Amino acid sequence: MAGTCTIVIPTYNEEKNIQNMAKAIREAYPEFRILFMDDNSTDRSRQLIEELNDPLTKMFVRKPEERGLGASVIQGFEIAETDYAICMDCDFQHPISALQGIYDQMEAGAELCVGKRTSRMSMGFKRAMGSEVVELFCKFFFKLHGKQTTKDMMSGLFGLRCDVFRPVIQANWGNFELKGWKVLMDLMKYNDRKVDVRYFSYDFGTRAEGESHINPKVPIMTFHQLWGFGKALAKFFAKVYKIDYYEMYPAERKN
Repeated sequence: MAGTCTIVIPTYNEEKNIQNMAKAIREAYPEFRILFMDDNSTDRSRQLIEELNDPLTKMFVRKPEERGLGASVIQGFEIAETDYAICMDCDFQHPISALQGIYDQMEAGAELCVGKRTSRMSMGFKRAMGSEVVELFCKFFFKLHGKQTTKDMMSGLFGLRCDVFRPVIQANWGNFELKGWKVLMDLMKYNDRKVDVRYFSYDFGTRAEGESHINPKVPIMTFHQLWGFGKALAKFFAKVYKIDYYEMYPAERKN
């Protein structure tokens, strides 16, 4: 019997994309469940999903004080009531067609299937090159700590077996970079055994509508995931961007 699947989509003020995304997934994959993990949007996102009246499409509105992309995705994985869960963005940079390839790999026995970008140039040259450099840096530290890596550690498009990763999430919730963007990195960081990782290559697109939510805090949070030296780098970049590091991480403030 085919495995069940939930598409987990973190959102914040995506009214220009959210209904089109839900309709596109439903048309292509009638049996998939769709779970929008919303960070308390102030636009019409919730209303637009309710208007669809689709029993397999839900919006989970998270508490304002618990906002964070990482938290949204991780909680979505935890509450998904299906065999598999696939994370993707709501801006159509991740092609709907790629979901089939990831699902097929999960059905073939993968415990984790990572969407591997054929190119990052749609991000713009400067951002693409920066992403490549940071990825190599992250992989170095993962290997230094004896952790399993993937071919695209920064990927925001990936699927997993819920029964494999739900215990990892429940045991390490307080350790995750909950406001961060690199969820896959944290899942691999806190996973305590080697998992069967497979890949599906796809062309990374451009945002359909609306504005990107990326900001200078994203690289700071990414470096913060890399153990002690990574935190030192996060502090350095916080100074460069004139961001209060201890406002981001008050628990690290020395008394």
